[in-house]
Amino acid sequence: MAKKKTITENDIITWYMDYVLEHNQHPKSVYAFAKANNIDESLFYTHFGSFEAIEKHVFKAFFHNTITVLEKNEDYNTYDSRNKLLAFYFTFFENLTANRSYVVYALNKHKNSLKNLAVLSELKRHFSKYIDQLGIEILDIKQAQIEKFQNKAISESGWIQLLVTMKFWLDDTSASFEKTDIFIEKSVNTSFDILNVTPIKSVIDFGKFLFKEKMNMN
Repeated sequence: MAKKKTITENDIITWYMDYVLEHNQHPKSVYAFAKANNIDESLFYTHFGSFEAIEKHVFKAFFHNTITVLEKNEDYNTYDSRNKLLAFYFTFFENLTANRSYVVYALNKHKNSLKNLAVLSELKRHFSKYIDQLGIEILDIKQAQIEKFQNKAISESGWIQLLVTMKFWLDDTSASFEKTDIFIEKSVNTSFDILNVTPIKSVIDFGKFLFKEKMNMN
């Protein structure tokens, strides 16, 4: 049988996911993987440098698929940051659920080491940018370093929240993962309630007023 002359990135991803689910391990080598799928080894390297690169790309693809679905919804762009994040979570975990067997394999493979976090590095990079673009309100202190710290704190806490939710979803045995849906709603709403700066801004504004009045009295 003649070898395939052209393949896509998605072809390799599909073959790789099928292989690890059937064998519960990644292929022994790129050569063996290429031979099993009737392609030249060089074709593999035109798309990926290693199996680890494929694993990182899979989680990045889950993110991009989520964003694509959200942007097709005309109502999405009218949402505030809280509801945009809720929509992201529900859609993202629908993607994970559709590929649960692979996700469980990929995350459990190195569950006792930091390598599983490396697998999620591309997801983290894109998710952090997404959080930054949500426009979550921060205190208007007009100090660049403090604002930068606030934005960084929101980005990092958002990532930790996503990891915690993924862990909850992995352990969830409820029908249709309904407990995860409840967890998402409660955790996202709680995090926004904690981040709600309106009461704090009111206190600051009141403090400025008192200071100004005191100065005028003097």
